[in-house]
Amino acid sequence: QVVADMREKRYAQEGIGSSYLFRVDHDTIIDATKCGNLARFINHCCTKKIVIYSKQAIAVNEEITYDYKFPIEDTKIPCLCRTESCRGTLN
Repeated sequence: QVVADMREKRYAQEGIGSSYLFRVDHDTIIDATKCGNLARFINHCCTKKIVIYSKQAIAVNEEITYDYKFPIEDTKIPCLCRTESCRGTLN
């Protein structure tokens, strides 16, 4: 987490608008910010396999979303998923 936090600050200082940090577990974060292609949007990694299971059928061309489990912070990021059980924020 310490390294991910440092990278996020450095990316902001470098003017990189978005970072692509994906938490695998408590100790592992994959950073696809500076390398990769469109696969970074699904957090591609050749040595670690990330599998996402769906609780419902996924239609062709349906957008796939993911709960990033952001830490709870005072400044809230609004959630725009519009589902019935939406928490209202990402964090």
